[in-house]
Amino acid sequence: MTAPLAIPPRFAGTDFTWGVATASFQIEGATEADGRLPSIWDRFCATPGKVLNGDTGEPGCDHYRRWESDVELIASLGVDAYRLSIAWPRVLREDGSLNEKGLDFYRRLLDRLAERGVQRYVTLYHWDLPQHLQDKGGWLNRETAYRFADYADRVSRALAGRVNAWMTLNEPWCSAFLGHGNGHHAPGLAHPRYAMQAMHHLLLGHGLALPALQAGDPAARRGIVANVGRGTTDGAREADREAAQLYEVMHNAWVLDPLFLGQYPAELQRLWPGSEPLVLAGDMAAITRPIDFLGINYYFRSNLRSNGAGGFVDMPLPGVERTQMGWEVYPQGLEDLLRGFRARYATLPPIYITENGMASDDKVVDGHVDDAQRISYLERHIAAVARAAEAGVDVRGYFVWSLMDNFEWAFGYERRFGLVHVDYATQQRTLKNSALALKAFLAARRR
Repeated sequence: MTAPLAIPPRFAGTDFTWGVATASFQIEGATEADGRLPSIWDRFCATPGKVLNGDTGEPGCDHYRRWESDVELIASLGVDAYRLSIAWPRVLREDGSLNEKGLDFYRRLLDRLAERGVQRYVTLYHWDLPQHLQDKGGWLNRETAYRFADYADRVSRALAGRVNAWMTLNEPWCSAFLGHGNGHHAPGLAHPRYAMQAMHHLLLGHGLALPALQAGDPAARRGIVANVGRGTTDGAREADREAAQLYEVMHNAWVLDPLFLGQYPAELQRLWPGSEPLVLAGDMAAITRPIDFLGINYYFRSNLRSNGAGGFVDMPLPGVERTQMGWEVYPQGLEDLLRGFRARYATLPPIYITENGMASDDKVVDGHVDDAQRISYLERHIAAVARAAEAGVDVRGYFVWSLMDNFEWAFGYERRFGLVHVDYATQQRTLKNSALALKAFLAARRR
């Protein structure tokens, strides 16, 4: 038998939310079913050289067709909550009207989760922008922020009463920088000015969506999810320490400062001179609207040194533990960041760790998947969250990324983040030892 995850006593009570997470494009497949429109990731996948091995959103995990058994899988783990995302191109037509067939999929899914006693945490935008909006400029076009608010309004009204908590955006940093700053993600643009303007329109869309969600589904909580990164240096120069600080400004403050301080960090202009976004009157008031919670996604730290020109360069440390992604395993970074956010932002709301996990090259051997590194990774990061909570950070829940192996964006199907192994040829699901350890902890917690 697999031993239960070793969880600090602080989080062993039933007032702390334990969950697993996925995203629509990464698991659903069925990219042309029931009126779903193309997204920017469909277009990006179809562009040669953009995604490893030429992988696409098909088959994903075929979740669109296998959702009933997947709900049973989720319920069998004993988690309190499931974080999923809505595919914007699946639920709205090009004219903005509702696609009822697409919505019915989410109605059935949410209702079954409720029947099985699983709370529903729903992200509106996990990167799959409808391609027809990208054809009009996407997040570089201010109009997309208004279309996002309309989407939030229509979908929250259509699904009212089925959702415990709405999240407007997942990781706007990735949408802005990876999608518009270095081109690693869809739509594949690469210019600092694009990244800055896309970020502003993403956050504006978030702010405009909040009152729509309040009106459409008033009983549900509302928040946003930010990915954060820890930056440190092994350099001895003051310039190296400043480089590490600038890294955190770019990765963390770029999103959190406008949300909680009402301004973009001035240091960004050291990194990208002349890239200020166009901000109109009233924009920051919308962006700083209060939220009920903040989702935090954390995976790794980076070691930085000065590049000699006011910026930073990544200098990976030798001999440290890494994941299949090449990311350094550094649980202390999560505690450091949480404590830092509490000190910096007076209006910081309660926090949920909405993603934390690791990729490994997992294989099924005799019906089992031994992912001991993932078990250790989770235990150490949860312990770091507990230390932050003991220091006064209001942390209410923790979601493992991910429920199951899936389409890992530009890395295709090679990188496996799941608690559950997926054989993409057969769609066979196999609980890894990490899933069994989580299940054992949650079962013991309820006894």
